[in-house]
Amino acid sequence: MDDALADWLRRREPADAAARSAAVTRAAVAALPDAEVVRILDLGTGRGSNVRFLCGHLPQRQEWLAVDRSPGLLASLRDAMTAWGETHGRTVRNDARRCSVRGSDMACDIETRDVDLGRLDRDEIFAGRHLVTASALLDLVSESWLQALAARCREAGAVALFALTYNGRFSCVPDEPEDDTVRELMNRHQKGDKGLGGPAAGPDAPACAEELFLHVGYRVHRETSDWDLTAADADIQRTLIDGWAQAAVEMAPNQASRITLWRTRRLAHVDAGRSRLMVGHDDLAAWPSRG
Repeated sequence: MDDALADWLRRREPADAAARSAAVTRAAVAALPDAEVVRILDLGTGRGSNVRFLCGHLPQRQEWLAVDRSPGLLASLRDAMTAWGETHGRTVRNDARRCSVRGSDMACDIETRDVDLGRLDRDEIFAGRHLVTASALLDLVSESWLQALAARCREAGAVALFALTYNGRFSCVPDEPEDDTVRELMNRHQKGDKGLGGPAAGPDAPACAEELFLHVGYRVHRETSDWDLTAADADIQRTLIDGWAQAAVEMAPNQASRITLWRTRRLAHVDAGRSRLMVGHDDLAAWPSRG
């Protein structure tokens, strides 16, 4: 499972980086305090794509705590940072739990820690953090988890930045008669329990997170960060179509034959180079009101 997930995270990283909202990122960075070293918590870090995206946007000296419940993914983070450093002309040193990145533009130290995020009851991971961030996570967690997250950020006085939260929208070109049905079934599937505090908020997560951060006295800036997948992204498109079809069949086994035919036609569009998929996400920045 870890190997398959690490491979998926690797393949989607370029699409994630292309989709992210520059304005939301700037809003979060602008709200950070003037500190000699910026201390960041990355939740559900996976193989570290959020670290790699943000480290070039943050002040030069950074201390990251990258947490995930998968030791295998945390190991892949350190390997991915090494490869990324070689590509970008930065020196990377790794040991069992730490990664150090040095370049003319940054001094970035990353501690990796195996943490079960089913409950946000670890005071020490939030204490003293200037920024709490995550990518492609909030749609997998429950509303109560989001409520606890907003409260934790408020207690720490931390800025929050959450990228690429699925918002329930996707569209396909060319269209097929079953597209709306598959989307509705997949969105219902997204609200299943993912082991993060109960039934997931799923497509409701962006609006729910915004409301909860406003409730704890934060200002919020939210924008779309949609994937626009073309023929050049055929590999990702195939994975998405397979996953959507599987989720839809799980929700409606009596429609399995219809959904299987939909999948076959969609994949044929991909193979012919005529498929285009839009997958809706939101980015959200939130920071404490100053009065």
